[in-house]
Order: sequence, then structure tokens, then C-alpha cells
Amino acid sequence: MAKAKNKSKASVKKSKAKPVKKKGKKIAKRAAAKAPAKTKKSKKVAAKAKKPAKKAAPKKKKQIVGEGDYAASRKFDKDQAGFVTRNKAKIPALAKEAEAALDGPEGDALRAAEQEARDRSTV
Repeated sequence: MAKAKNKSKASVKKSKAKPVKKKGKKIAKRAAAKAPAKTKKSKKVAAKAKKPAKKAAPKKKKQIVGEGDYAASRKFDKDQAGFVTRNKAKIPALAKEAEAALDGPEGDALRAAEQEARDRSTV
């Protein structure tokens, strides 16, 4: 009789185990259905939490100001090259206009401005 009881207990355990798994799935589904929908803020917070930690940004080099300002020199060269490529066809006409302006009534003022700029220049 002991064997019969053991068999019945084993069969009871098996029968109980299957519904427990099903109930577990049902409970999870119910909990998911009852959970409030994620808002944009909660999605952003979750996304931030998932991202790996960033390394500290490397220190930027100090910008050298003055005659050794290489960044300004590169920018100037780039801008000049861009001007030439954009106005390649117009440059001869611009030169003729400048020559005419020097020969015209405003020529004295232009020469004075040029001399003033040369006086300020260290080169």
C-alpha cells in the first residue's frame, strides 16, 4: 500500500506542477496588462540607464593667440581659397574695378587708407 500512496503523490505532484506554470504565465500577463503604459520620460530614463558609462573627455589644448595662432591661420587660408574658387571668373573684373577706383576721384582716400594699414602692420 505504501507504493500505491507514493504513486498517487507523484501523480499529484505532476498534476500540480503543470497548472502552476500556467498560472505563473497568466499572472505575468495580468501584471503586464495592469502596468501603466511607459511614457516618453520613462523611456528616456530607461535608455539612459542602459547606456554604458562614458569616459571623461580629454582636455583640450590651450589655443595659442597671437602670431602663433595656427587655427586662425588655417581658417584664413581656407576662407581665401574658398573665395578664389567661388569668384574665379569675376576676379579679373574686380581687379579692373579696383584699378579704376584708384585712378578716379576716391583714389587719394584709398591710397591714404592703404598707407595707414601699412603703418600699423609689423611686417
